[in-house]
Amino acid sequence: MCGIVGYIGESQAAPILLDGLSKLEYRGYDSAGIAVFDGGQINMSKAKGRLKVLSELTHDGATLPGTLGIGHTRWATHGAPSDINSHPHFNESKSIAVVHNGIIENYIKIKKMLEAKGYKFVSDTDTEVVVHLLDYYYKGNALEAITKVMHRVEGSYALGILFAEEPDKLYAVRKDSPLIVGKSENGNVIASDVPAVLKYTRDVYFIDNEEIAIISKEDLKFYNVYEEEIQKESVKIEWDVEAAEKGGYEHFMLKEMHEQPKAVADTLNPRLKDGKIVIDELNMTEEEINAVKKIMIVACGSAYHTGVTAKYVLEGLARIPVEVDVASEFRYRNPILEEGTLVIIISQSGETADSLAALRMAKEMGSKVLAIVNVVGSSIAREADSVLYTWAGPEIAVATTKAYSAQLIAHYLLALKFAEVRGTVSEDELKDYIEDLKRIPEQIELLLGNREKIQKFANRYVAAKDVFFIGRGIDYAISLEGSLKLKEISYIHSEAYAAGELKHGTISLIEDGTLVVALVTQEELYKKTISNIVEVKTRGAFVLAVTNAGNTEIEKASDYSIYIPKTNKYFTNSLAVIPLQLFSYYISIGRGCDVDKPRNLAKSVTVE
Repeated sequence: MCGIVGYIGESQAAPILLDGLSKLEYRGYDSAGIAVFDGGQINMSKAKGRLKVLSELTHDGATLPGTLGIGHTRWATHGAPSDINSHPHFNESKSIAVVHNGIIENYIKIKKMLEAKGYKFVSDTDTEVVVHLLDYYYKGNALEAITKVMHRVEGSYALGILFAEEPDKLYAVRKDSPLIVGKSENGNVIASDVPAVLKYTRDVYFIDNEEIAIISKEDLKFYNVYEEEIQKESVKIEWDVEAAEKGGYEHFMLKEMHEQPKAVADTLNPRLKDGKIVIDELNMTEEEINAVKKIMIVACGSAYHTGVTAKYVLEGLARIPVEVDVASEFRYRNPILEEGTLVIIISQSGETADSLAALRMAKEMGSKVLAIVNVVGSSIAREADSVLYTWAGPEIAVATTKAYSAQLIAHYLLALKFAEVRGTVSEDELKDYIEDLKRIPEQIELLLGNREKIQKFANRYVAAKDVFFIGRGIDYAISLEGSLKLKEISYIHSEAYAAGELKHGTISLIEDGTLVVALVTQEELYKKTISNIVEVKTRGAFVLAVTNAGNTEIEKASDYSIYIPKTNKYFTNSLAVIPLQLFSYYISIGRGCDVDKPRNLAKSVTVE
């Protein structure tokens, strides 16, 4: 959540900071600010609202001259969105400026200590304790002051720091919240994510946990929390800046929906060799795969929904018991991780705080951890025992589409590999499954080409107040994602239910005109789900059905039908989710919502 950018070099810093922050707007924010050292003092400008407000306030950075600075887009946690609570924050003498992503968990205790020593606080944020604590410890040695602060504060943080007394250095600090350093010929930059630096460099260093970077115009040095210098290798970012731009589409979300065929193919094809599934990065022998007694999938949001699908697929194909946990609850239920338990952590960003904490707990308990992530070099990728990357490329829109689809493919590949090794599918069955997988990109393309039909239907429900999604089996998992997609970008209340649970309370909410979206892709469950459709229809619901091509029987029960191409029953999510994404998108457009940056949400949730 939030975004950090910093620059030191030969160019004017403020325009670079504003440009970098614009590339991080997808992360979600409610205010923005920059601080620039002009050669004599640190000057600051910040404002509640969109980055455009700050750009206008500073005349695109012209009013803040200087070649060293830090910037921030804030998503409020402690203290309401306001100019005062916006970052950066100053110490009292305005000789130190700090921007911060994360949460300082013991800030109240530190604040009371500092207040007792005469420090005055002007904001409601937890971040302000950091800048005053730096002031308290600073005796002319910035590195020493920073490490003392790191030993004192608890929680998560990525920090960008300026010291007026050290005008030739920019400091970056990281614990649990992501931060990178980019090195270029015209200066060096720090940022929360790669898109902010791509315009200036493709050579980046990922700052690891409890590490400090000291950055000058020409040099980069890295230290651990004990002030010991450490050596780091840079990573070259292969995708270019155009991949993070809209490319002619009205919104990033629409662009990324249309990139799903490529994201699926890029994730799938490198793992298919000579008619076999080859996952070299799995880092598990056949003996280790056969020794797996249980799989625990841990994730948040849409990634959790892919895990729900994976439960059906892994249990159905590989015959391994699977539990799926919301990451924010995993640690607090005292989970039982017996010998033979494989823990799978799913995260688009690889920085999701709750998922990262679950990973660390699982490793402490002795379990092998496999990560499914989209960002190379991210924290979860580095700390897991093995990584299955999804090659979706940068995803900018807050509501995930292509990363979700790529995660599904990763689960299918994993399930089929385990099934092959454990002998739960025959060679002929495996061949058929692989052929079905190969067809998915083309089938998604076909569904995307039918978007006008979905747009027309969506226009009828722009004013909807409640929408219910129902399904059985894998269709229930699809319903979860369809409901989330609608509510997060359109702000319409929607819920997903296992269709068989309707009669246990939910059906009382159905009234004349209520829209019910029914997922009907599992052939063995057709009749049961159609019975549920009839139940809501008799109570006045209007039913949109998403089903397989050829299931014309659905037209007798539903009011409107969308057909998806035929595929194996385990893979239907990859196709059925496409019309649901488009439906949510067009409803949101019709309501005038900010599709790419929905209110109150952030792309990468790096705090608990």
